[in-house]
Amino acid sequence: MQIKRGVAQGFSGLDDFAFVESELAEPGRGEVTITITAAGVKPSDLKHTLRGDPAKLPTPIGYEVAGRLSAVGPDTTIASGGGAIGDRVVAFRVYGGYATAVTEPAADVFAAPDGMPDEQAANLLLAGTTAADMLHRVHAGTLGGEVIVVHGASGAVGAAVLQLARLRGITVIGTCGQHGDELVRSFGGIPVRYGNGVLERIRAVAPGPVAAVLDLAGTDEAVDAALQLVTDRSRIVTAAAPARAAADGFVAVAGTSPDSAGYRDSVRSEIIKLASSGDLVVPMAGSYPLAEAVTALRRVSAGHAGGKIALLTGQ
Repeated sequence: MQIKRGVAQGFSGLDDFAFVESELAEPGRGEVTITITAAGVKPSDLKHTLRGDPAKLPTPIGYEVAGRLSAVGPDTTIASGGGAIGDRVVAFRVYGGYATAVTEPAADVFAAPDGMPDEQAANLLLAGTTAADMLHRVHAGTLGGEVIVVHGASGAVGAAVLQLARLRGITVIGTCGQHGDELVRSFGGIPVRYGNGVLERIRAVAPGPVAAVLDLAGTDEAVDAALQLVTDRSRIVTAAAPARAAADGFVAVAGTSPDSAGYRDSVRSEIIKLASSGDLVVPMAGSYPLAEAVTALRRVSAGHAGGKIALLTGQ
């Protein structure tokens, strides 16, 4: 089966991104083929155009997709059970989602959330599982009525944290820029503008002691505030400042670490269930045709997109 897929052909940035034609393998036992309708666009996709193993070039790009099953390997069921040709599905993690189709392990493929459009579904699992992982690491929700701080609360993972925390009865103070206030409020958070004086502003609005801090910003300002707010460093977690975590003795998470990857995989079904019930939504900033992947990546690289971006294949 001939497909089109986006790859990094070198490490000079987006000038090294290209679409190539390639042959897609038929699914074997434990595998399925997905005709892709939407692919999620992530800031982490950009790194493949900047660094990596030259021996692996050209490197397929894209971690997360939505689409329909077009082939199922022998004696194979998808992770959520069943799996028939034509079924709507989501897949995470995939290898090369900026494509017209992929063949992937069935263990990473799930029935798509009921009622969620494909462009949202293609952006659900990376952000949702990362948010769940971070809350898990700081034991958030073990005591009812806790107050936590989320730095970078208006991004994709921040929006997921806000929603998951609200379901657990947690009050979230979310730091954000001037365009993030409305999103933070819409998911039940208390917005606080980052910048000089952020620590004092957090303390001024906190309805009680801050039990934990989740850092998605990665700035020294965010980390320094976290260390002032919470004395128990096991209840400070970052997804953006691993060097500070190592130096200052708090928790860092990354999808490439075995602990985080295992936990995130274990909660994929729960994240999809919450999306199906309407308890977890994906704020969208826009969609682009697959052929305009570079434009979409440039928008993501500029920051502050105001929601998630999807690539649509038109299939």
